[in-house]
Amino acid sequence: MIIKSLLILAERILLDILYFAIYTCAQVNNHPHLKRSMQIMIYDYEVTTGKGEKFSLSEFKGKVVLIVNTATGCGFTPQYEPFEKLYKEYHEKGLEILDIPCNQFGAQAPGTDEEIHEFCTLNYNTTFPQMKKSDVNGENELPLYTYLKSQKGFEGFEEHEFKSLLEKMFSEADPDWAKRPDIKWNFTKFVVDREGNVVARFEPTADICKIEECIKTLL
Repeated sequence: MIIKSLLILAERILLDILYFAIYTCAQVNNHPHLKRSMQIMIYDYEVTTGKGEKFSLSEFKGKVVLIVNTATGCGFTPQYEPFEKLYKEYHEKGLEILDIPCNQFGAQAPGTDEEIHEFCTLNYNTTFPQMKKSDVNGENELPLYTYLKSQKGFEGFEEHEFKSLLEKMFSEADPDWAKRPDIKWNFTKFVVDREGNVVARFEPTADICKIEECIKTLL
């Protein structure tokens, strides 16, 4: 009798646990704040600075963030100049820029982290944070970029003097290139709002003025 009573009690406890689990899942699915807290967010990632120190994106909570993969020997490299202007004008209002050098596109960032930093500061007087040179596509890509691409895929190049050249180059290498979310070239930008949402992706060919307008609406 004692064993039977214990089994009945154990069964009731298990049922209570099951019901509680079902109720909790239902609450999470119906409550946007609870549901969101269980999802991966931009703040869950970290990168490495050019000095080899770990940097958590949680440091940017509550800020608008522009994330860009850069190169020092690219036709788009002069974009460093308007980036610095954006940083100086909007940093105190909540803008952060995360510069991630990458050598995957035409090997146009061949220098060391120190050399890249020196190039940018001497030629463009950059003051925003610069990270360690990293991959943004492929087997060794930063987990941050895996996440960014999952949130905003490629939607085509904007009108630009390099548009036809880029499209021709990619089409010859892969007929399905435009269907893939991978980073296509240097200076692809992602914009993150104050709540950590990846709200926009701009290709290298995008007009900087459009990027500025997007940032201004989020600040």
